[in-house]
Amino acid sequence: MLIVSDIRENKSEFIAGLEKRGLANAKALLDEVLVLDEKRKSTQTHLDELLAESNKISKSIGLLMKEGKQEEANEAKNKTSDLKNQTKELGQILEETKQLLEDKLYHIPNIPNLEVPAGKSEDDNEVLFTVDKLPEVGEDAVPHWELIKKYDIIDFDLGVKITGAGFPVYKGKGARLQRALVNFFLDEADRAGYAEVQPPVVINEASGRGTGQLPDKEGQMYHITDSDLYLIPTAEVPITNLYRDVIIDEKDLPIKNVGFTPCFRREAGSWGSHVRGLNRLHQFDKVEIVQVQHPDKSFETLQEMVDHVEGLLKRLGLPYRKLKLCAGDLGFTANITYDFEVYSAAQKRWLEVSSVSNFKTYQANRLKLRYRDVNNEKHLLHTLNGSALALPRIIAAILENGQTPEGIKIPAALHQYAGFETIS
Repeated sequence: MLIVSDIRENKSEFIAGLEKRGLANAKALLDEVLVLDEKRKSTQTHLDELLAESNKISKSIGLLMKEGKQEEANEAKNKTSDLKNQTKELGQILEETKQLLEDKLYHIPNIPNLEVPAGKSEDDNEVLFTVDKLPEVGEDAVPHWELIKKYDIIDFDLGVKITGAGFPVYKGKGARLQRALVNFFLDEADRAGYAEVQPPVVINEASGRGTGQLPDKEGQMYHITDSDLYLIPTAEVPITNLYRDVIIDEKDLPIKNVGFTPCFRREAGSWGSHVRGLNRLHQFDKVEIVQVQHPDKSFETLQEMVDHVEGLLKRLGLPYRKLKLCAGDLGFTANITYDFEVYSAAQKRWLEVSSVSNFKTYQANRLKLRYRDVNNEKHLLHTLNGSALALPRIIAAILENGQTPEGIKIPAALHQYAGFETIS
């Protein structure tokens, strides 16, 4: 959530940032925010004045009674009664104004960093790095959705039987490959200093609002209506919400967590090979890294997290490219995002496997997540997160790029975790 004082002080920059995202009505939106904030402040000031006057008069009533000034005491009582009605009305107006202001801010996205390139869609993302040579597979190479049937390692039909489309069943070496990747990613995060947590995979509305999934992404999340809970779209949500309403001592920064969870997304996806098989699922597993960091160090931390993800892809030997997302493709809460994509040799296309983002104070302001400095003053923190990594498309790339006439060779980094070197 944007900070109103920052909007007031740097209004032109905020307008430019939102327009960069494609919001044509940016000026009108921010004007509404500032008008509501002025109303909030003036109402609060008036309310405080009336409360002070009421307290002063109330204290005088006893003294007037002692002095035998009954008529003046009765007038004072009537005055306090009138003031009570006024303060009650002003209190209601104040709460309504605060709610309107908060709702307005909840629907305004984060401002993109100056480094974020202009653009409207993924076609305008800036490619920062591409592997020198793409893998070549034989003419008889097939996409992963055929390979998984050939080797009987993932079953979509069983998933449909049990649940529905987009909920695959991993079997045999498919399940073991999945587990090998999870353990590899977790061990690498542990070596990088991330403390592992196992958070709930169901969240309440406050958690969804805290990290910005609500009210922006209701349609993408599975909602348990009778208890008003949501299945998580990513471990970022419960892990970051561990620190909602928390004040952290500056000396304890940074906070680094990693978590492995299933993730649930309702996004439907259209027909075509780009959403076939493992390319897009309603349930998938992911290892997520999260950091809570001092504002002065968050961009150094962002680079550290980007390097961590890049290191994982190098260890797996997967051909990848790194992109900086343009403003039009930037997530609602992000200030800047780097994406990683792996190359699928059989599909001859790039598959997104990770996003690494710095949200600056946007999430922290919603979460009321702050740190206490050496002078005992409190300031908002910066939050960051990254996929390290999402499994389905990693598995798709491993299967397609590793296929040989003798079977599918898996990356050497996974041999000790999987207990096998080839799927045959």
